[in-house]
Amino acid sequence: MSAIGTSMNAGAASSWPRMFGIALLLALFAFVIFGPLANLFLWAFAEKWYFPSKLPQEFGFTFWARVFAPRGNALASLGTSIWIALLTVLMSLIVAIPAGYALARLRLRWRSLILLAFLLPQAVPNLPVYVNIARVFYEIGLNGTILGVVLVHAAHGLVLAVWIASAAFASVDVSLEEAARNIGASPWTCFRTVTLPLAAPGLIASAIFVFLESLDEFTGTYFVGVPDVTTLPLLMFNASMGGNYQIASITALLLLVPSIAFMLVVERFLKADVLAMVGR
Repeated sequence: MSAIGTSMNAGAASSWPRMFGIALLLALFAFVIFGPLANLFLWAFAEKWYFPSKLPQEFGFTFWARVFAPRGNALASLGTSIWIALLTVLMSLIVAIPAGYALARLRLRWRSLILLAFLLPQAVPNLPVYVNIARVFYEIGLNGTILGVVLVHAAHGLVLAVWIASAAFASVDVSLEEAARNIGASPWTCFRTVTLPLAAPGLIASAIFVFLESLDEFTGTYFVGVPDVTTLPLLMFNASMGGNYQIASITALLLLVPSIAFMLVVERFLKADVLAMVGR
């Protein structure tokens, strides 16, 4: 019995360094994720916070009132951001639904190259592209317009929309479509009543991803939309550059709320079978 107890004590003693290492790693991971968020919340409610104090000297809601005041322009900028994001989703889905269906169902000769082409906007550095787009849009009258900003956002949103849409259509069982055709359904009826409803969760997820990317987009909006189009990310940037960290933090929280809410919705709609088809 004493030998067994000694071995158990030795095993417990040897496991302590490993448990301590795991706990330290988890703590570091939590700090990396939640540390910036905690700092964001502190700045959002800080009335006074001067160096070298580790915490704000005074908390309050004065800056919240300034943000939501008519002169704060936050609500108007949020409305503009949401409107641009909705238009971007609509434009992206108009292209992504037929393109995704064709890439998933038709035997296209250059399918891989087509999918790769939709990735090019993400592969090229954004800054020189947006500078040249702004020059072209200025010549044709799209610079400083909602339509110009939507076109820039849709160029990036199509990457997510087309890839996820093609995966959503590829995950639909072909035998279900064949069964509908066998009982007399036309190709359009089969697509409308069978394929599209089954692919809808993936399409909804792609729409949410496009919406969130458009809502957070800054660089393209800055070069194409300024000064006539002001979105919430632009307002946050101006506040940060002016040293108004409280207003910038409050604006960031306003952007964070829909992002978290929609990501929870994406987790519900984007299933493993759809993810498995991405890029195939």
